Amino acid sequence: MTGYDVIVVGGGPGGSTAAGLVAADGHRVLLLEQEHLPRYRIGESLLPATVHGVCALLGVRDEIERAGFVRKRGGAFRWGSSPEPWTFAFAASDRMAGPTSYAYQVERTRFDTILLRGARRLGADVREGHRAVGTVRDGGRITGVRYLDEAGRERIATARFVVDASGHTSRLHHDAGGTREYSPDFRNVALFGYFRGGARLPEPDAGNILCVAFDAGWFWYIPLSATLTSVGAVVRQECAARVQGDREAAFRGLIADCPLIAEFLRDARPATEPPYDRLRVRKDYSYDRTSLYCPGMVLVGDAACFIDPVFSSGVHLATYSALLAARSINSTLAGLVPEDRCFAEFEARYRREFGVFRDFLRGFYRLASDQRAYFRYAHHVVDGHVTGRDGDGGDDRAAFADLVGGVSSGDFDAFGDVLAEGAHLQLRGLLGADAGEEPPMFPGGLVSTSDGRRWQVPDA
Repeated sequence: MTGYDVIVVGGGPGGSTAAGLVAADGHRVLLLEQEHLPRYRIGESLLPATVHGVCALLGVRDEIERAGFVRKRGGAFRWGSSPEPWTFAFAASDRMAGPTSYAYQVERTRFDTILLRGARRLGADVREGHRAVGTVRDGGRITGVRYLDEAGRERIATARFVVDASGHTSRLHHDAGGTREYSPDFRNVALFGYFRGGARLPEPDAGNILCVAFDAGWFWYIPLSATLTSVGAVVRQECAARVQGDREAAFRGLIADCPLIAEFLRDARPATEPPYDRLRVRKDYSYDRTSLYCPGMVLVGDAACFIDPVFSSGVHLATYSALLAARSINSTLAGLVPEDRCFAEFEARYRREFGVFRDFLRGFYRLASDQRAYFRYAHHVVDGHVTGRDGDGGDDRAAFADLVGGVSSGDFDAFGDVLAEGAHLQLRGLLGADAGEEPPMFPGGLVSTSDGRRWQVPDA
C-alpha cells in the first residue's frame, strides 16, 4: 500500500489538468490511466478559455501552438429560420479580442498526449495501463483507490483526496453519493465518423466548426487537418431507430437527408487509417449529478456531468472543473481554507458554468428563429445566471460569443461588472500576476491566488 496526497483517475484533459496543477503546488500525485496514450477520444473542438487559460497555467500552450492544429476563430450554423449558414466569431467579445480570439480543432490522440506529458513534467507520477476498480473508504471519507497494474495484480494506493476524471464510463462516480440524472431535454444519439477530402468554409472561416440542423437532428462538421474531417449526426430520440443495424447505411442515409453536409462531402471518402476508420455511436450522453463531491473525493469532467455537444463544451467543462478541483485540493492541503468551503466554491462555480450551457441549449433547440433571436437569448441566459435579472442592454452578439467561448460565467456580482472566470483565466495565462486579483464570483465567495492554483479569502 502506497500513500499519496492525491490520486487522479483518468488521463484525459480533466485528469491531466487536475494532476498537473496539484503536482505543481508541491504535492505527491498519482495519476492512473487505464489505456496507453495516444488513444482515441471524441470531443475535438476546443474553446478559447481552455487554450489560453487552462493550457497556459499547465505550461503547454506553446506546445499546442506549435502542434499544427487547425485554428478555430468561431463557428457557423445552418440553424433556425435562415436558409443560409450564419457565423459567429470569438473576436466579437471584448473578453476574447486580440491574442485570445481563437481556439483549435484537435486530434485528441495528440492533444491528450500533450496534456498528459505536461502533467508528468509538473511532477505527477503517471501510470498508464493501470485501471481503477474501486475506492477505499475509512468511515465517511474516501481514502484511496483499488486498481489493477499492467500485470493485472490488484493494488491499493491511499491519499488525502481522490479525483475521478475517468469519463462517462466511470466506475467510481457512485461512491461520491447522489445519483446521475439524464436530461429529458437532450436524449439524443450520436453516430459519427471521419472523412478525407471534405470541403471547407470560405476563408477566414475555413477552420471553424459547422453545425447543421435537419429533420432528424443536426450534424457537426469539424476540420481536423487540411484533409481530415470529423462528421457526426446527433439524432433525436424519436429517430434513434435510424442508427440501429447497419451503421454505414444509416450514416449514408442521414447525410443524404442533410443537403448542406452532403454537398460538403460530395468529393470526400471515408477515412481508412486507425483510429478514424470506423463509425461509432454514443447515446444518453447528457446528464448531471446530484453530488459532485464527498469528503475525500471530487468528480470532474464527464465523470460528473456532460451536456449536448453542439457548442463543444466537453473539454472546456472538463479542464475548468479540474482547475476548480485543483484549487480546492491545494488550498485544503496547505491549510489555507477549510475543505468544506473550498469545495462549496468548486461546486457553485462548476454548476454555474454547466448551467449556462444547459439553459441556453434548451432554448437553442426549441427556438425556430434567426441568429439575432439566438444572440438575444444568449444574452438573456448569461444575465440570468450572472446578475439574476434580464438583459442589461449590452451587445447580444458579444454575449453569444462569451457563452460559446467559455467566458460567460461570473460577469457581475456585488463588486460590479468584472471579467468572467474564463476571461480572467486567459488574462492570467497571458499576464501571470499582472492580471490582478479576481473578484469573488459569489457574495462571501473565494478568489484564486495570482498563480491560479489555490483559493484565498478576498480582502474585505
